[in-house]
Amino acid sequence: MRDGVGPAAWAEREDEPDLTVEGDLKIVPIRVATDFFVASEDPDPRGMPVVAADGVSPGKVVDIWIDRAEYVIRYLEVQLEGAGRTVLLPMNYAKVMPAQGEIRVVSVLAQHFAHVPTIAQANRITFLEEDKIVAYFAGGYLYATAGRLGPLL
Repeated sequence: MRDGVGPAAWAEREDEPDLTVEGDLKIVPIRVATDFFVASEDPDPRGMPVVAADGVSPGKVVDIWIDRAEYVIRYLEVQLEGAGRTVLLPMNYAKVMPAQGEIRVVSVLAQHFAHVPTIAQANRITFLEEDKIVAYFAGGYLYATAGRLGPLL
């Protein structure tokens, strides 16, 4: 999943962030985009544990990264248990389970969160960093367990 091959492959895009028409960073955490909020009718994932495909929690959600131009959640920022660092979980690989009070991820196991590609700056993400992170989680569908390596029948 870290080698960038097969479903975990990424494009060598620019190592620059995407910008809005106004020239601001397009994808940022809510701690930066303070004019954004989670609607009261929707579950707020902050504070919820993330539960990986093996049923183990690698950590909990500490922030939400939004797309200022498209008004959608792009990433959940996950504080890893005992690691002293955070990683970004693409929203397309996360399922918010409000009744259970958790976020489920089926593409990777809890141990894999320790190797999620990092971002260079705490409040911005580049095109290249996005591709690497999304590719990592996509690669988990084939590479996360030995049982996933065979043909689908």
